[in-house]
Amino acid sequence: MSTVAVTGFIQAHAVDVWRLLTDLPGRAARMTAAGPTELLTPGPFGPGTAWREERVQPGGGTLTEEFLVVEALAPHRLVLCSSGADVDYRITWSLRPVRRRRRGCTAVTVTQEAVPTAPYPRVVALLLGGLAARAVEVALRRDLADLTVAAAAAVGSVDAA
Repeated sequence: MSTVAVTGFIQAHAVDVWRLLTDLPGRAARMTAAGPTELLTPGPFGPGTAWREERVQPGGGTLTEEFLVVEALAPHRLVLCSSGADVDYRITWSLRPVRRRRRGCTAVTVTQEAVPTAPYPRVVALLLGGLAARAVEVALRRDLADLTVAAAAAVGSVDAA
């Protein structure tokens, strides 16, 4: 199993960050790596919600991925699963309110765990683990940066009102 985690600070309250993170129809407009989102399950966002999206890879090219919400504890923790070729992924978003410069802020940590489900990927992971981990880190940092920009725009529009 390999794990990659990145943390950033977003100048917005956790509830606002959560709203952006869980707004599936608006996802493609906010996330530079995400294409159109196809909702696969009806009903409100929560455990069991599934969607499909085309993701732009850090090195170029695209990949269609399906995500399933495993856990949703608003506005603190979101756990997603995604199955790949011989690998299962678990993506955890953790939101923690903090105070920075006397303003509400959210520390956001996104962690991706990759669990090989067949022997061959385990061998490849041993040989190419560092390269794959760097690519995952780039993708996670990009998603976190996109969320930061979206939150700044949302907070700015609220402040302007």
